[in-house]
Amino acid sequence: MTVFRHLGDVDVHQGYVWKVVRAQFEGPDGERFARDIVRSPGAVGVVPLMFDAEGQPSVVLVSQYRPPYERALIEVPAGMRDVPGEPAEATGRRELIEEAGLEAIEMIHLVDMIPSPGMTDSVCTIYLATGCTPVPHDRQGPEEQAMELVHLPLDEALAMIDRGEINDAKTVVGLLATDRRLRR
Repeated sequence: MTVFRHLGDVDVHQGYVWKVVRAQFEGPDGERFARDIVRSPGAVGVVPLMFDAEGQPSVVLVSQYRPPYERALIEVPAGMRDVPGEPAEATGRRELIEEAGLEAIEMIHLVDMIPSPGMTDSVCTIYLATGCTPVPHDRQGPEEQAMELVHLPLDEALAMIDRGEINDAKTVVGLLATDRRLRR
């Protein structure tokens, strides 16, 4: 097996949640090289799944303005793991309440997704939330204050992926993993 060694990091910028470092490595041939990496505590996404009277599955998503893209994106409720030591499931439960105003009876781990391996060490843990009931939301910041809930049949959400209307990575992965789980 090819061996690379991480020799260390030099801090470039420390933000509120993320840190940018210049990481030093040594390749298998002994050559040293550097890469800029965004160090992240990771994130959690939650697919809130509900069923209508006929047993048809639906999901609750959010439409949230995202400054880097200068537009709203349709996403699963999600958030950064910005509370030190908080388990991923607890983060997911907190974000589900904050953003969607839903509390889940059960949180089922779907997948740990690596969203952008070329630039960050972030891992996004995605859960399926079932037995959801409404509770008061606790939205944080201007983007969340302006977000809108989007409750739609799971089949429609999957069709929106196909049409390019849902293209956020964690949301695509979460919806496809939910559909796959239901088909088993």
